[in-house]
Amino acid sequence: MNNPNQKSFPVTWDQFHRDSRALAWRLQSLGPFEACVAITRGGLVPAAIVARELNIRVVESVSVKSYDHQNKGDVRILKGISEDILAKARAGGKVLIVDDLVDTGATARAVRDMLPGAHFAAVYAKPKGREMVDTFITEVSQDTWIFFPWDLDVAYVAPISGDTD
Repeated sequence: MNNPNQKSFPVTWDQFHRDSRALAWRLQSLGPFEACVAITRGGLVPAAIVARELNIRVVESVSVKSYDHQNKGDVRILKGISEDILAKARAGGKVLIVDDLVDTGATARAVRDMLPGAHFAAVYAKPKGREMVDTFITEVSQDTWIFFPWDLDVAYVAPISGDTD
């Protein structure tokens, strides 16, 4: 978060778990899915929760790097999707892609290109990437930085007004 005018949206473990389960509820009627592909790293936790809730036993990952905590950059595939999952998708199998957040849509676009017929689900979505996701739980504004539970530590936070008296 490098812009002082950006809004912050901290998400606790409990909230993230609830939101991930809510995502599974929304997806339930669209299944059964033969496989789930988590976009690492952020998609690992919600993919595990969704896979558990929907009884998806084949869970794969695709490793994509598009930005760090400071800068957005080019999308790079660090680890592709296994040939078994790609073959399932080509044969018309129902494959689910899960991520924590669709932001600009660049990462989602890269993974969708690998699995064009898959259903893309994210826990959170921002307006610029929203068209890339089929199912999501919460939309946040583009200028909001989501702090996921793995990014946080318990610490004092000043009041929004800045007044500490």
